[in-house]
This record gives sequence, C-alpha cells and structure tokens, in this order.
Amino acid sequence: MTMPRVEVITSVERRRRWPRQEKERLVAASFEPGVSASEIARSAGIHVSQLFRWRKDLCERVDASASQLVPVEIVPATAPPAVETPASSASPGRRRRKSGIGIIEIELGGERRVRVDRDVDGEALRRVLDALGSR
Repeated sequence: MTMPRVEVITSVERRRRWPRQEKERLVAASFEPGVSASEIARSAGIHVSQLFRWRKDLCERVDASASQLVPVEIVPATAPPAVETPASSASPGRRRRKSGIGIIEIELGGERRVRVDRDVDGEALRRVLDALGSR
C-alpha cells in the first residue's frame, strides 16, 4: 500500500508560496484536452478552487495585455487595383459599388495587411485578426 505524500511546513508562515512558473505550468496542464482540473489540483496537492483562481487570474492578465491600443493613421484613399468581372458572371440584381469607397486597410506589421470593405462581417473579421495576431 502506498502512503500519500505528506508535506510538513516548518516555517512560521502556514501558507505555501507558489512560484509564478509553477502556477503557469499547472494552469496550462489544466487546459489540456481530456484532462480534469481536479486531477491536476490533486496531483499538485491543492484544492481545485485554488487552481480555478489561478486560471482566472492568469487569463485576465493575458486578456488585459491583448487589448492594448494600437496607433491608427488615416490616409487618403487610393484606388485598389481594378478587378474586372465578366458581364456574364455578375449578378443581374446587384449594383456595382464605386471602388475604394469604404475600404479599411489594417497593417499588422511584418508586411502583413488586411483589407476589407464596409460590408465585412464584424465577427468574421475579428476571428481573422485574432488568428493573424497570434502568429
């Protein structure tokens, strides 16, 4: 029969101090697919509520740093390269928009650029920017 691990705290202070790297390691392990947070907490000798508190604290810090403001520059519109569509493929009921009106160009750095028009789906654009920002 195996004896459970026992930790004896001999200092005056009764609380254990967890290094940030150890907290990050345990939190990352709890996000792995197929892993139970309870198992991770039990293996580290902490209560599962402590692990969830660390998850909340560390994830809030990540989210706060991701929402930093970025510089924006408004420049005169330049006409994008004209793309001619054959008359047979154009939809008969659609009006043609003037090119260059309502175009938003987002420079992500590293010569990466996203260009969308005013009819872009906001949720789709957010997913694209999130994916490109994480690279």
